[in-house]
Amino acid sequence: MVEFRHYTVMKNEAVDALDCKNGLIYVDCTLGGGGHSELILKKISPDGRLIAFDIDQDAIDASTVRLKNYKNLTIVKDSYTNIKKVLQNLGINKITGGVLFDLGASYHQLTKQERGFSFSKEAPLDMRFNKDSDFSAYDVVNTYSENDLVKIFSEYGEERFSKRIAKAIVEKRKVKPINTTTELAELIVNSTPKIKSSIHPATRVFQAIRIEVNHELQNVKNTLNDVLDLLDFGAIISVISFHSLEDRVVKQVFKYHSTKCHCDRNQMICNCPPPILELVNKKPISATEKEILENPPSRSAKLRIARCIRR
Repeated sequence: MVEFRHYTVMKNEAVDALDCKNGLIYVDCTLGGGGHSELILKKISPDGRLIAFDIDQDAIDASTVRLKNYKNLTIVKDSYTNIKKVLQNLGINKITGGVLFDLGASYHQLTKQERGFSFSKEAPLDMRFNKDSDFSAYDVVNTYSENDLVKIFSEYGEERFSKRIAKAIVEKRKVKPINTTTELAELIVNSTPKIKSSIHPATRVFQAIRIEVNHELQNVKNTLNDVLDLLDFGAIISVISFHSLEDRVVKQVFKYHSTKCHCDRNQMICNCPPPILELVNKKPISATEKEILENPPSRSAKLRIARCIRR
């Protein structure tokens, strides 16, 4: 079996936020290496139930072995975007305990050479979380118009040299397609000014392409809204995000559904329905200094928590 390496970010904080209770139903929308799931299972056994989602077979294989002794676990190979349909098929009408999202890509995904997430390793342009998908980074880089490339690099990567990079990509692929991660990274380096920075020049563009390939931001927004229909009174949503764009989506969804009124200020009578959520923490929780020393990527993690207050 393939070794699956994954550091579970803010394991205790994210799971403690769920206030796990024996006998209730919980969902881990991003199983990964199974770290969060294992801690949830320890807290809800023997009568609680956990449904865990992942689309990465490597993650499922590793976690199936890790969690083999838990009989109250159901692992589903599917995207969390299909949570409504999957839970319905399992005969589950309500998430009575809580739901956890860990939106970060795993160490395994980012470093496994053939997955094509890293610009430091020669690999085909891929970046798919779901290896069964037909759409990859190759398609973005070699088929998107220059304007579309500028748009995703600017919006998803917040890359200030988006126009230069997009133009260079289009010129390069006129000669021959861009096939590998190192080809793309080299092109980005050569088409941007040399600036003193701890961040590699290709970082933001690779992030933008990954988000586009996997529809990450739209999936998060849609799924958070779907989950609200599934939450029982008192159930908790615990969400870990890893970059400002994700965190902004989570913050906006939580804020909207915890606000009492959305009426125009000139409207005399409010007809808004009662809020669905109550914010548990108004400011996001960050990883501890100890965790950041052990796992530097956790420095960008933000944890937001909300509780369902709709009866």
